[in-house]
Amino acid sequence: MVTLDVRPQLLDTLSALRDRVAAARFPLPLAGAPRARANRDELLAQLDDYLVPRLRQPEAPLLVVVGGSTGAGKSTLVNSLVGRRVSEAGVLRPTTRTPVLVCHPEDHHWFSGMRVLPDLTRVWAPQQDPGEDLLLLSEDPARVLRIETVESLPPGLALLDAPDVDSLIADNRVLAAQLICAADIWVMVTTAARYADAVPWHLLRTAKEYDATLVTVLDRVPHQVVSEVSRQYGALLTKAGLGDVPRFTVPELPESAWGGGLLPATAVAPLRTWLVQRAQDPGTRQHAMARTAYGVLDSLKARVPELAGAAAAQYAAALRLTAAVDGAYDSEHTRVRGRLQAGAVLSGGALRRWRAFPLDCTAGELLDALVESLASLVVCAVTAADERIDDAWRREPAAGAPGLAERDPSQESAEHRVGLGVRRWRRELEEYAEEQVRELDRGAATDPEIVAALVATALLGGRRARSAGEGLAERIGAQSALRLGERAGQLLTEHLDRVMHTERERRLAPLDALDVHPEYQAELIAALSVLQKER
Repeated sequence: MVTLDVRPQLLDTLSALRDRVAAARFPLPLAGAPRARANRDELLAQLDDYLVPRLRQPEAPLLVVVGGSTGAGKSTLVNSLVGRRVSEAGVLRPTTRTPVLVCHPEDHHWFSGMRVLPDLTRVWAPQQDPGEDLLLLSEDPARVLRIETVESLPPGLALLDAPDVDSLIADNRVLAAQLICAADIWVMVTTAARYADAVPWHLLRTAKEYDATLVTVLDRVPHQVVSEVSRQYGALLTKAGLGDVPRFTVPELPESAWGGGLLPATAVAPLRTWLVQRAQDPGTRQHAMARTAYGVLDSLKARVPELAGAAAAQYAAALRLTAAVDGAYDSEHTRVRGRLQAGAVLSGGALRRWRAFPLDCTAGELLDALVESLASLVVCAVTAADERIDDAWRREPAAGAPGLAERDPSQESAEHRVGLGVRRWRRELEEYAEEQVRELDRGAATDPEIVAALVATALLGGRRARSAGEGLAERIGAQSALRLGERAGQLLTEHLDRVMHTERERRLAPLDALDVHPEYQAELIAALSVLQKER
């Protein structure tokens, strides 16, 4: 007899893998990202809602989830199995808006806590109309699990009526998939009219992929075509490799015509007997649990590497986006430095001010013009870098992620940010000029602002500003002029580097906020490897 492996070491390694799966992120809109996000969420749901709780508490009741497409008669089937109306059924679609779990009163404690489906709020109330209970107890029925207890179900067996897997309501579809993944036994319900539809077959193939303990119910089959429909359905199952799956047929009866009544006990007796046997016979129960649990464990060998591959693709795309930013800003930074060495700042209005200095232009006006020209040069570089980045990112699908494709209108403009940086450089330059003038041992007073204007002109003007250096040396001496020029150059380099780095980080900040890291791939593979060794 197959038994569950519930060693603490296995649970620890499984919990570690679960944490790695939960940490994985796929925010960039790559071709495989939606599938990766769906696979991660499904895997996380199976680990949280089924595998970890089952391995920790193998003595808990078997959870049988009844799932299927709209109008398959799931709620009527559940009501009929327990002999009482516990789940809302009817002609409105989707009928099952909130999952209903039915168990024996002795098993209530297993499901009233957060052992399984921890993100669903538990509600229970005195039996009235199920729809009325839900409206009173929850404003968001999609995130509620209603628990009913009945004496007619044997201890050790619980039934869960899930929402329609093809519901028009997206939250219902997501919840239905989550609930099915929490099952020890999957009961897939379809009808004589819809047994070949894509939705039930998707569920059947998923169950086969995970090697889950599976049962199919062919519901509402007219008695005239029972044999033919059953034969055709069986042939389809055999062709899909599911020929050994237990099959039950429920005839079309007056009680099922509008989905509101209870079927005769004889109509569901074979299915009920099969389920009760799974709960009460120790060997059969152990086999059902072990098959589903080990099916999920075995599926990790393919599912986790697929997630790791998607994480690697995300990081590769993030690297390409980052490289485009780095390349653009490195190039423009180099170009700015070259332009500074060539004296490009001393042009236009700044050059006219210099030629008018000191007769028709004050030192302050000259500094204003130089600062404005320097800021304009840097802003042009930032704009050019951003345009190069935009052009490169247009060729990258990953750049369509929210926050990357559009600029934040609340951010300050590049002109404002660059202007602040350049003005800080000017203030520090003037402070150093004042210090230098105070240290001079001269009888004649020297205006610090003129000194600052001359050193700025000499630094930014290239060959056209040779006379500025000569004038500075005449005023404060050659050695002092050399020291002040070197210090001004260092300050300019520091502030320019800081400004360009700030602009680069501004462009990278939305990408950094998406939290795409190389560790996701490595940690997923490492956690899977440890789990496989422990098994």
